[in-house]
Amino acid sequence: MTVTIGRRELLAALGGAVAWPLAARAQQGGKKYTIGLFSAAIRLPENAPAWIAFLGAMRELGWIEGKNVVFEGRYADNRLERLPALAEELLRLNVDVIVAIGTLAPLAAKRATSTIPIVMTAAGDPLGKRLELLKELLPRFARVAVLWNAANPYSTNVFKETQVAGRVLGVQVQSLEVRNPEDLDGAFEAARQQHPDALVSVEDPFTATYRKRITDFAIAARLPSLYGLREDVDAGGLVSYGANLAELFRRAAGYVDKILKGAKPADLPVQQPTTFELVVNLNTARLLGLEIPPTLLARADEVIE
Repeated sequence: MTVTIGRRELLAALGGAVAWPLAARAQQGGKKYTIGLFSAAIRLPENAPAWIAFLGAMRELGWIEGKNVVFEGRYADNRLERLPALAEELLRLNVDVIVAIGTLAPLAAKRATSTIPIVMTAAGDPLGKRLELLKELLPRFARVAVLWNAANPYSTNVFKETQVAGRVLGVQVQSLEVRNPEDLDGAFEAARQQHPDALVSVEDPFTATYRKRITDFAIAARLPSLYGLREDVDAGGLVSYGANLAELFRRAAGYVDKILKGAKPADLPVQQPTTFELVVNLNTARLLGLEIPPTLLARADEVIE
């Protein structure tokens, strides 16, 4: 069975009900379980809040790395052609469950197996509200450049939703389409030539890997920038609004726990993000010469000074 945590658009991309494995393995006394970690990007750093949250939740549920669980990670380093082979490696290792991060890794895992449970986490959530936040931040806001990974179905959905929101709000949406690291310089140059009022970077494993290059560009180009993850604001982005990544990973640990203890994945409900946070970086605002409206600051879950 496959357990998914994310948005309905992604479920559609995975084929509706998805290919459900036959049964979860019942927990056996003394067994050491193997959890496959699978991502299109790079391994999460040991000090990443999401990874710390996942390990902490696993420990609270009685799963200790090296004692009764071991982790086998396979990461494509944004070389998407590697995903099928990496998924096959996890199958050959006979892992008990695959924790697939993002959108592309769950798709590859789903194509590779119908017998190993897949827990999908951090699939994102497209939010038209982000353009409304930019409207509040920049009263004369009329043009936005959107940096998005065209190789990712999730990013494609977000870009399309942003176009729809732009038409409703009277904002011109300019596409900065990328597929690999070599495309970034061209996207940045296109943004310089188009002179948008702001930049939106769509969250996915690719833009997460290169978040520092993206936030540094936005500051150098004096572009107010908005992101989907608070980690981007920690790296120098101006504003983020989106799901709490650490919370998604904590919830994923709960699903892994249930599966390893014998729950049938088909009986576990699909979950969507419930915790969204608004984070503002006042240091970046000062660098850009921007004054954040008091109403926006009052609603912020966190302000970085």
